[in-house]
Amino acid sequence: MKYLKNSLKLGMVALLLAMFFASCVPYKKMLYLKDAQMVAENQSANYVNERNVDYKLQPGDNLYIRFINTIDERSAAALAGDIGRTYTSTDAAIYLQSYTLDEDGCIELPLTGKIELKNLTVDGAKEKMQTEINKFVNQTTIIVKLSNFNLTVLGEVARPGMYKVYQSQINLFEAVSMAGNMTNFAKKNEVKIIRQTDTGSEIHIVDMGQADILSSPYFYLKPNDIVYVEPLKIKQWGFTTFPYSTVLSIVTLAITLFNLLKKE
Repeated sequence: MKYLKNSLKLGMVALLLAMFFASCVPYKKMLYLKDAQMVAENQSANYVNERNVDYKLQPGDNLYIRFINTIDERSAAALAGDIGRTYTSTDAAIYLQSYTLDEDGCIELPLTGKIELKNLTVDGAKEKMQTEINKFVNQTTIIVKLSNFNLTVLGEVARPGMYKVYQSQINLFEAVSMAGNMTNFAKKNEVKIIRQTDTGSEIHIVDMGQADILSSPYFYLKPNDIVYVEPLKIKQWGFTTFPYSTVLSIVTLAITLFNLLKKE
């Protein structure tokens, strides 16, 4: 009888430990930048990244363009074809007020006609447009910004979805923070970045658990990138495969038997 009681105790402990470890994620898998080589004196490290985001404009991109004439604002408005336009800042308004590159990568202005901007950077597009405008009017400058920097974050993050970015550059950590950070079951060492190219799409795998991600050419994201964070296999085992209902039934039965034997 004593042997049976001890066996039941050991069995219950083993089942509880199995349930505990089935739902646990190793501490190291939860860390970012875990291999950073810190200098002993000041606890700092340096990782070089040139922040060279050379996104090339493609058909379908939307540009926010504003014309400024220091002498006559109506001349600038006529150049843009927007006399009487009221500027608002909602997402829909920004889209409707922007200039979309057509299938040939061109935009069309009332005075200059079509200007091809495909495969130019935003700065390059601004320079080319300024050159064309100077042929027709003087003392008019332009402001050019990419208005549709969309970014999609999927997988093991708190708030997956598509996000609009209102800045010229964004890095992986900023993108993940917009999505509410990664969950504890995120596979940080195999984060996939899906990037559009002229011929289709490319997939790049980066390790956000290693500090050298700070020097990676994929640390800074580009418009329309998709960031996919895979789940750890332990999540599948811990929440789907592991037979919690069966284990709980066995534990309940073991406790009942133990109490009966204890009374005897």
